[in-house]
Amino acid sequence: MAVRIGTSGWSYAHWEPELYPPGLPATGRLARYAATFSTAELNSSFYRWPRPDTFRYWRKKLPAGFCLSVKASRGLTHGRKLYGPETWLQRMGAGWHELGDKRAVLLAQLGPAQVRDDARLAYFLGLVPEWMRVAVEFRHSSWHCEEVFALLEAHRAAYCVMSGAHLPCVLRATTDFTYVRLHGPDRHHLYAGSYSQADLSWWAARIREWDAAGRDVFAYFNNDGEANAVRDARALRRLLGQQEAWARRAGTLAGPLAFHNCDPHRPSPG
Repeated sequence: MAVRIGTSGWSYAHWEPELYPPGLPATGRLARYAATFSTAELNSSFYRWPRPDTFRYWRKKLPAGFCLSVKASRGLTHGRKLYGPETWLQRMGAGWHELGDKRAVLLAQLGPAQVRDDARLAYFLGLVPEWMRVAVEFRHSSWHCEEVFALLEAHRAAYCVMSGAHLPCVLRATTDFTYVRLHGPDRHHLYAGSYSQADLSWWAARIREWDAAGRDVFAYFNNDGEANAVRDARALRRLLGQQEAWARRAGTLAGPLAFHNCDPHRPSPG
């Protein structure tokens, strides 16, 4: 099984000098990023969905073994709230097809005001092609229930495990891969702070459990401020023994329901 650790986004000027040499042009950031990490989560697609030829370019330029997760457009998830998804799925599918062997997971993040609607979710998931791995991040509390998890399982879609202020941390795997978004350890503000060694060790243990259960794992740090995401992703990879192995490969750019507060001092759910 594959375990991939990365960050949400990569083109941040404030990641100098933690990841990027001072003065590195924005066009050179992806190459530097891909020499360090084996996966990334594209967030800019949420605001503007890329053209198919952009995905084709990434497929050709990213190193062998690298894979890209992509956040679905807000036009689908926040504008239409998954209603009538056919046009958006066709558009996203065209780009996803061009990404080829570099594609990882399509992330559909629903808005915090979007309440549970099983029929709408089932209709959307029923139209997602089988060759597209999809994960759904639910920000409204009404979605976190057994009926929704069963619906995800039926469509082989992943429940997005979350860590972040005011978000429930539900350690639930609903398909053959687990998708994790780490929005920062600050208890009051999303995307803030850096995870402690104890926090990261706790997450490393959970990832090992999912891996041992035969699931691929994709985990992305979204606490980009002060380059915390870079440091945390590197630290988690070291705990999992990954960093040196990917550096050698990268080359050049070419279960049961468990509600949890993600406290590393609490036992893992059985």
